[in-house]
Formats: sequence, structure tokens, C-alpha cells
Amino acid sequence: MKNKNKILNTALLGVSLVSLSSSVIAADQGPIKVGVMLPFSGVYGGLGEATRNGLKMALQEHAADLKGRDIEFIEMDTEAKPSRAPEIANSLLNKSHADFIIGPVHSGVAMGMIKVLKKKDTIMIIPNAGANAATGPLCAPNIFRTSFSAWQPSYPMGKIALEQGFKKVVTLSWNYGFGKESLDAFEESFTSGGGEIVKKMLIPFPKTEFQSYLSEIGSIQPDAVFVFFAGGGAVKFVKDYDAMGLKGKIPLLGAGFLTEGTLAAQGDSAEGVLTTLHYADPLDNAENNAFRKNYSEKFGKPSDLYAVQGYDTGLMIASAVNALNGDISDQKALINALENSKIKSPRGDFTFSKAHNPIQNVYLRRVENGENQVVKLAAPDLEDPARGCLM
Repeated sequence: MKNKNKILNTALLGVSLVSLSSSVIAADQGPIKVGVMLPFSGVYGGLGEATRNGLKMALQEHAADLKGRDIEFIEMDTEAKPSRAPEIANSLLNKSHADFIIGPVHSGVAMGMIKVLKKKDTIMIIPNAGANAATGPLCAPNIFRTSFSAWQPSYPMGKIALEQGFKKVVTLSWNYGFGKESLDAFEESFTSGGGEIVKKMLIPFPKTEFQSYLSEIGSIQPDAVFVFFAGGGAVKFVKDYDAMGLKGKIPLLGAGFLTEGTLAAQGDSAEGVLTTLHYADPLDNAENNAFRKNYSEKFGKPSDLYAVQGYDTGLMIASAVNALNGDISDQKALINALENSKIKSPRGDFTFSKAHNPIQNVYLRRVENGENQVVKLAAPDLEDPARGCLM
């Protein structure tokens, strides 16, 4: 799919303005330009579509908070290619003059975006990519994240493992940034409580031939195994873990992406797997129940984590525009409004840290009957340490 610039002038307020109110003044400033840098083709195309759906749904539902301002979407397909990120980000910044640039899914693309957008006259909001550096050493006043850092979903599982009585654990992931950051976060909490990592295994990315590693785990006989895998790799790993006879003998733990969007393909092999993540489909709160119902009715398919993160990005924009009565021309005031946003999300309410990462709940989940059921709140209001951030 060729990368196309799709400008969608979306009038989100269908009302007649009849007086020189503050809403009229705001509307006279023209549309708010929202650049969208997401993958709409390739292996991550579904994730990009869900994120965009959630973003637009939130802005439509909260149109009144926009104080008469229309939204102009400028959509760019990143194809999840880091090499394309600087060019696209530069176009949205200098040609389209986007007020907000939303993206990406892929952490490599995020690094390319940050190089161009850091400390520039736009607001970058990351709705998925979890590289720690984005709200760590590369943090900046104009960069926010509405998803998670790599550290957040994995760190709480170290404490959970200790509570389960596990003393010796093998960790395993692909040998790339996000995977290694996930294993490090688990190890940090697990070893600080007295646990021991008996072996750390790193597999060349994107290799999915796991048999030799699983055979070694079987010979080591640890108390449990903690892994980071996602997508097709997660499907293959969980099924191989079962096929090698390890399921039921050595408990399998993971960052939540191990069973997020993969359960249908994993089938019975995933039953009993424990994961930690900042969201679960069955979360029983008013916001999640309404969100899932409305999303399904609007798009004809179930919502997911990526739709939630896009939705929360839209809520954040609407909240800040509302706080400023529609006038976002002063970037310092806009940043201040964003920093003070309190998001009533389907995942549970969250705020932002000084590094602009969500301070949010992380849940312990167990796969039961093909769903990630919430066992308990693993870490309330968890704040990423944002190591290296100087803000």
C-alpha cells in the first residue's frame, strides 16, 4: 500500500453558533490539525486501524469539549518502517503544521519521530510504542505517552512470582530492545525480593524455533518461566510450550502481550497463563463497559487494547482543548493542560508523571476459558521511574 496523505476535514460539532461566545472565537481560529502516524498496512495494520478508530471515537463523543473547533486529520501510513519516520514526521511538522502528531505503534518508528519532533512547535503523543527512552533519556516537554513504558507491564510480575512462591526463574525473549527491557524490569523486582534468575535466554529476532530453548528449560526445571513475546511469536511460543510438555509442570508468566490479541490462535495451550498488563477486556467499570459496547456498535468488531489507547489519546486532547477554552495557540499553556489531564479511561483512571508517562494500574490476569480474566490489581497507580529524564 502506497503511503498516502488522507486529509479528513471532520466537523465534530454540528451545532449552530448564534452569538459571539468564547466558542465562536475558538472556532474562528480554524481547525485543530491532528497528524496521525500509524501503520495502516503490513503486519501492524490492524493495530494502527484500531488506534485510529479509538482516537476518532473519543473526539466525536467529546465534541462539545472542543469549543467549536473542527478537527482536521492528516493520516500517514508509517508501514511500521523506522526509516520512514523522520521524513513523515518532518512533513507533518513543517508542511502540514500539525498541532498534534499521534504515533506510532512501533518503538523504532518512535525513535525516528522523536529525533525530528523533540522540543518543536507541536505535541507528540505516543499511543502505543513502549520504548523506555521515549519518556526516559529522550523525554521532552512536548512529548507525551498514553500507553505504557516497557518497564511498566513487566515490573509487577516479579512481585507476583515471589508471592506465588517461585524462587528460581528462567527468563526468555527476543534479543531486541523492548524484549530486553521487559526482562530487565521483571528481574529488577524479582531479585530485589530475593528471587534468582537462573538463566536469561535471548533469541535472535524474529526467530520462532523455540524447541531447543524449551528443551533446556525442561532440563533446568525452574520454578517458573517469564517471557516477553507478542503477536505470531507469542502464539507459536505458547503452543510449543504446551507441546513440549512444560504446561502444567512449570508455570508460564509473561508481560501481557503474550496473551493480548493472541488467545484465539493459542487455544487451550494458553489456559492458565499468568500475565500483567494495564488493561483487560473484562474489566468491570462503567467506562470500559460503555466503551466496548459503543466501539462494537460503531465499527462492527470487538475493541482491544490498541483501541483503548487511541481512545485515551482522544480524551486527552479533548480535555486539554476544553481546559483552554479552545485556544491552543500558547504551547506552554497547552503542555500544562495536558500535564494536568485526568483521564477517565476504560483501563481505569490515570494521570501523567513528570516525564509524561501514564501513572496507571497494572492488573494480574489469568487465561480462563479463552479470556484474560482479571485476578487482582497487581500494582495500583504504577509510575515508570523514567531513568535519564531531566525534566
